[in-house]
Amino acid sequence: MPQLVSLGSVLSCSFGTVPMPMIVPPEVPVLADGLPAATIRDFVPFENIPAFGLCRSLANPEVAAATAAAQGVLTPMPCVPVTTSPWFPGAPEVLLDGVPALCMGSMCLCAWLGEIRIDEPGQESVIARG
Repeated sequence: MPQLVSLGSVLSCSFGTVPMPMIVPPEVPVLADGLPAATIRDFVPFENIPAFGLCRSLANPEVAAATAAAQGVLTPMPCVPVTTSPWFPGAPEVLLDGVPALCMGSMCLCAWLGEIRIDEPGQESVIARG
């Protein structure tokens, strides 16, 4: 059974160059092991989803332009995440203020084709039970 995700969790993107901590607002109504717990709605760029260093996706227009200018040599550019839909699948059986909790194994997609995954949950003791 997967752990719930909280403040202190670490995310990575399949096209990013560095893992980064997820941003979970401190004013959330539910805590997991004393830390603010995340939900599937915590997917807003820069509010919840950080930049992952440099982006290597050719679907990103900045990377495509820089790569073309470098005569086809892949040229990563600063990551600007473009997430437009909630995390999935989350933990539909665990509702936090009416919204499914975010748990390990969930994924969020970036418009530049990156898969954002949770590397570390931020806490270890609270798990989602179905």
